[in-house]
Amino acid sequence: MDDETRLIRAGHAPGALAKTVGPPIQKGSTILLPDAASLYPSDDSITYGRQGLSAQFALQAALAEMEGAAGVTLFPSGLAALAGALLAVLKAGDEVLVVDTIYKPTRRFCDRMLKRFGVAVRYYDPRQSPDDLVDSVSDATRLILMESPGSLSFEMQNVGRIAELARARGVLTMADNTWGAGYLHRPLAHGVDISVQALTKYVGGHSDVFMGSAAAKDPKLVRALEDGVLHLGWAVSGDDAYQMLRGLRTLPTRLARQGESGLLVAAWLRDQPQVVQMLHPALPGCPGHELWARDYTGACGLFGFVLRPGPDLAVNAFLDALELFGLGFSWGGFESLAISCDEQLANRTFRRDYGGPLIRLHVGLESPADLIADLQRALEAYAKATA
Repeated sequence: MDDETRLIRAGHAPGALAKTVGPPIQKGSTILLPDAASLYPSDDSITYGRQGLSAQFALQAALAEMEGAAGVTLFPSGLAALAGALLAVLKAGDEVLVVDTIYKPTRRFCDRMLKRFGVAVRYYDPRQSPDDLVDSVSDATRLILMESPGSLSFEMQNVGRIAELARARGVLTMADNTWGAGYLHRPLAHGVDISVQALTKYVGGHSDVFMGSAAAKDPKLVRALEDGVLHLGWAVSGDDAYQMLRGLRTLPTRLARQGESGLLVAAWLRDQPQVVQMLHPALPGCPGHELWARDYTGACGLFGFVLRPGPDLAVNAFLDALELFGLGFSWGGFESLAISCDEQLANRTFRRDYGGPLIRLHVGLESPADLIADLQRALEAYAKATA
């Protein structure tokens, strides 16, 4: 053979790979098939790299084990997972009931995309009882989309009861379980049909990779999710899947530390004169604590609190005084973060007066004592700006 042919043919993967702790990362769009009959198989054989390779399969298997699922589908982001799961089960003429405290980008997708394609969207108050909620379904209602705790304001829902009542009415349920990370809370075990999470957050754990997942027990729903990914052309890379799998290995340890630190910080904040209300389901006395204690095995580091009334200038003074808490919207990594929330609450259907400016914190892996000292300085700046 000529040199160029020999170079093209040289350097193929060895027949046997050394066994390592993690799976091999396979990079490839083209899958070389063993024979002509395999070009058009009758089963679900892998014929194209976008369908996933070793690292993606290993991550799917590990997530399915954690979630108690028959199958898990991977998406390139958390929002893509929510959007993809919704598109997989909804069609024109259907209605979806969405909790009013849903993640803002999910709400944007529902309002700007689902409605364009003939899916009706109706928001419901998270404080509505499960019986009243399910009594409000119409003949067109196909799905109830929950997020518990609610985004930003942390309202808890009786997920299991909603799922039970919805199933009796022939209505599917889906839960955004990013706060529970598939580990602290398992929606499928409580009767929810589809459990979605942004793996970008706690599973990744290092604020450097995007991915989402959707898990289901019913094989028909698993197939619908898989078909949706296939038809829409979504894919995740082997490198990203490997990073997610690496993060998954330390998820229990990180969640335990961040949950414990978060409760220490929240308990300290509760006693500060500038704070009028804590919004942390795992903190005794907070709204929804009973549901959290019943349904969750622990807490993550994300929670909110309400400052005594003050102007926007004072809220900015509080945030700008922080040195250890970065100002950023994502969360779930090793670092602590803070944002103000009031601007995001304006688009809700069921608006509430929380009694003052709402702040969301993510407590990372730093020393709780250092984080408390940082918050102390920020609260002093807030008090000065409101004097």
